[in-house]
Amino acid sequence: MKNILFGLLVFGFFIQSYAQIIPTVELSEVSVYATNYKYLNDMDTGELASIPVKLLQQKVATYDIKSSEYYQDDYDLYNIIFFIPEGKILAAYDADGKLLRTAEKFKDINLPTAVRKAIADRFPEWVITKDIYLVSFTDATGAKKTYKVKLENRDKMLRVKLDETGKFL
Repeated sequence: MKNILFGLLVFGFFIQSYAQIIPTVELSEVSVYATNYKYLNDMDTGELASIPVKLLQQKVATYDIKSSEYYQDDYDLYNIIFFIPEGKILAAYDADGKLLRTAEKFKDINLPTAVRKAIADRFPEWVITKDIYLVSFTDATGAKKTYKVKLENRDKMLRVKLDETGKFL
């Protein structure tokens, strides 16, 4: 009985030591480049934004038009719509996969601190009941962000427009 247990113990150590040999595999070289870095840089505000908005914007920036089912060599422009329940993005790509422009619309998202502070300073008794976040991005001019906000104070209703810095339009 002792010999059997001793034999199993030695066998167990032997199997473990054999499993530690790792074969070396040489991998091919990989090139990584950011095609749509301008878009992501313009969308980054440095604040905690709505998670669905960030995820959809990242999806737009990393979308590979050449591997999609819609890609054909004879087209120069591709319009792709990305949508979630909170909003949608219409993105235009060239034949190389570069993002040319977007039109974005999101409803009821987390407003930036500057926008909330500007509303609270100008309308202290009012409550935000609805908001719409609009973004227009072009490769040449960058992103233009606008917030449309619906405010209510008892039986009164007011609609205002702001930019991302909290300036009323």
